Amino acid sequence: MKNSKKLSLDGLMRLFIYVALITLAVSIIVPVAWVFLASIKQNKEFYESPWALPEGIHLANFAEAFQEAQMGEYLLNSVLVTATALIILLVVALPAAYVLSRFEFRGNRFINGMVKAGLFINVSYIAVPIFLMLLDWDTGLRTIVGSEFLLNNRFMLALIYASTALPFTIYLLSSYFKTLPSDFEEAAGIDGAGYYRTMFSVMFPMAAPSIVIVILFNFLLFWNEYILALTLMPAENQTLPVGLLNLMAAERSAVNYGPMYAGMVIVMLPTLILYILVQKRLTQGMTVGGVKG
Repeated sequence: MKNSKKLSLDGLMRLFIYVALITLAVSIIVPVAWVFLASIKQNKEFYESPWALPEGIHLANFAEAFQEAQMGEYLLNSVLVTATALIILLVVALPAAYVLSRFEFRGNRFINGMVKAGLFINVSYIAVPIFLMLLDWDTGLRTIVGSEFLLNNRFMLALIYASTALPFTIYLLSSYFKTLPSDFEEAAGIDGAGYYRTMFSVMFPMAAPSIVIVILFNFLLFWNEYILALTLMPAENQTLPVGLLNLMAAERSAVNYGPMYAGMVIVMLPTLILYILVQKRLTQGMTVGGVKG
């Protein structure tokens, strides 16, 4: 009797989990699929039946988004800024996280405390102070060299992105490095590897799953960031989220929905492709079977 009750409860719990997962999947897939289908519709189809399948493939929406709305330039700016920010972030965060998690030295606790405190800083709250600081520095540079450098600069925007993402990235990587056994470092030391060789050849490859998560998370963060890009970059160097909102405002006022949804697809597609490429690495375990005996 007890076993039958237990089986029935297990069955209900399994059914609840399946229903919840299916509901979640549908709530994600349906809007994304609808945006992709809407991006290839002609404008008249939205007035006839917005939920109907497209009558054909109307790729002119993408051409209009790239040419008239300059989505190609916005896309290039986003690619350059995001790639540069990720490179800067990994170059700084990986060694910092490894040292803070694996070595004891004077000031280690203070630095770790500052990193944790940085987790509570919201970038939206410091966008205006960052802008005013760069504006003051640019004013000083203008009096010295006669030109501005810090504002309207894609590298500076990437540097700010990387700087604001450092606390979370260092915290996440440090937490992963702390879980790795010291046996790997001891074995590398016996083989004659120094600190740098051990870090680059042993520890960083083992931290690949955590690095993939960091890249994916920060890619989404940088790619979709709007406040700093709008504040620090003028019209000619704005990134894709700013360009998308400009496109949406223009096409909505013109009652031209096809290019608007095409712009949404241009923004979403790189993130979907990246997730498909790295989804297997997100669940990989790199230390399983690494230490024996």
